[in-house]
Amino acid sequence: MKLTVPDAVDLNHVDLRTRAVEAARGAAPFDRLIANGTVVDMVTGELRAADIGLVGPLIASVHEHGIRADAADIIDAAGAYITPGLIDTHMHVESSMVTPATYAKAVLPRGVTTIVWDPHELGNVHGLDGVRYAAEAARALPLRIILLAPSCVPSAPGVEMSGADFDANAISEILQWPEVGGVAEIMNMRGVIARDPRMSAIVQAGLSSGKLICGHARSLAGSDLAAFVSAGISSDHELVSGDDLMAKLRAGLTIELRGSHDHLLPEFVRTLDALGHLPQTVTLCTDDVFPDDLFRCGGLDDVVRRLVRYGLKPQWALQAATFNAARRLGRNDLGLVAPGRRADLVLFRDLENLEASHVLANGEIVASDGAMVVPLVSAETAGLTDSTKVDPLQASDFLVPARGERVRVATIDQPRFTRWGEADAEVRNGFLVPPEGSTMIAVVHRHGRTDSRPRVGFLRGWGEWRGAFATTVSHDSHNLTVFGGNVEDMVMAANAVIRAGGGMAVALQGGIEALLPLPLSGLVSDETLEEVAIGFTALRQAMDTIVDWEPPYLAFKACFGATLACNAGPHQTDRGIADVASGTLLQTPILT
Repeated sequence: MKLTVPDAVDLNHVDLRTRAVEAARGAAPFDRLIANGTVVDMVTGELRAADIGLVGPLIASVHEHGIRADAADIIDAAGAYITPGLIDTHMHVESSMVTPATYAKAVLPRGVTTIVWDPHELGNVHGLDGVRYAAEAARALPLRIILLAPSCVPSAPGVEMSGADFDANAISEILQWPEVGGVAEIMNMRGVIARDPRMSAIVQAGLSSGKLICGHARSLAGSDLAAFVSAGISSDHELVSGDDLMAKLRAGLTIELRGSHDHLLPEFVRTLDALGHLPQTVTLCTDDVFPDDLFRCGGLDDVVRRLVRYGLKPQWALQAATFNAARRLGRNDLGLVAPGRRADLVLFRDLENLEASHVLANGEIVASDGAMVVPLVSAETAGLTDSTKVDPLQASDFLVPARGERVRVATIDQPRFTRWGEADAEVRNGFLVPPEGSTMIAVVHRHGRTDSRPRVGFLRGWGEWRGAFATTVSHDSHNLTVFGGNVEDMVMAANAVIRAGGGMAVALQGGIEALLPLPLSGLVSDETLEEVAIGFTALRQAMDTIVDWEPPYLAFKACFGATLACNAGPHQTDRGIADVASGTLLQTPILT
């Protein structure tokens, strides 16, 4: 009788181990044999010809070609490269704007068998109910999902309002759930370093649980970095340069080298090549993948592919995505093609394009030739609707009252690594005229926990906007954020998103150029990935008509992080212009 063991149950069932031992020594047949493949050894770096015998979810034997044929089912690998399933060590399903089941359907056929999901987008909108939804979705899927407890709901307490507030008690509760593997990225860096009681208690909850405590150490260096790590935080994905990568490695952090900042990957490859070996603390992650990129290129497999294209040895890239990741997670059952390990396996036709012919999870074939071969169950989403609690807006809501004829105003300069600026502004009919060369940004609280009057600021270095963009995908509190060059288009875009129950809209000359409804949490659509990708592509194209982008910093992606108040420098929030480093919160941009 074939014995299957669900992932929630330990592999060390006596009957399973007995059968595996008997099959390994030739006293019993395998359940499945993968023949004629080339194993990519993540310990030795070898590419060696081997067959693999499976018993249920276990690898029982990795042996020479052709010496065994006793199996209920035989897969002819036809020379394919056999690797462990890829492990994405830090990501947010919500960033792809599709449901977990749709996400699984996209990445499993590409060889991604495990993801470490921080559902802090859902947590910031729905609180504990959002994280419970993530747990329910995880239980239903063949994609292995290790959840993390969102540590920063909101990311910058006191200067922004999200849909919930997770203190240490909430984190402790989530950490008790069996699906949860640790505390998600600690984004309130200043709170950790200053030993703020709230953040210290959250970190302590993680330490007491014995589970992972993941970090977000954007631009931390020297004594600040040492203090952050000394608090108990053990990973980072917010790398900004090759020197930063080396500093974080030297600090003992696990590196989650992320694919969402492609312009940095070539420098990271050069840094690792110069080091001469791959540190065992280097893992890979996607962090955020937009739906069109997910549809066209994939998930973590795309990160591996790009690293190889930029010159990283394929074995190094795959080791980071498998063995190193498994060690980071404390999952000794994953990450190796070896006896006694879990049979999460991928058959890649080559090591450059990484096209998967077969994907196995727990010893079962879940995908073949780019398509799922097992059904996927979607979790109930009824509790995710009606999350945009904002009445329709009008032009006067975006005007900043002022006295006199001219005033001095604070500006938020440059799209990333923001800094404070100042400018003169005219006052006309009792309201500010945006300073010359500025772009307006307004953030509207949408969660129903405080007033929803737009807080308006002025961005510089964002180009000349010919229209407006509104979005409820706005990290990480996900309030309604509106960018624009004129109030009329800002109102048009904002109200289109409000009517849609959340999502994104582009307005130009009084009309809507593109609209992507995201009615689930204001973050996610229940349409197919292809449909969402088409809608997002149309939105990108519409944005290209209203802004002249200048990558890598002035880019469409920057719109979604413009309100990320936990990062250094000024950021617009639903409470005003906030700077956590200096403890500043300006409810209005007017200085004098």
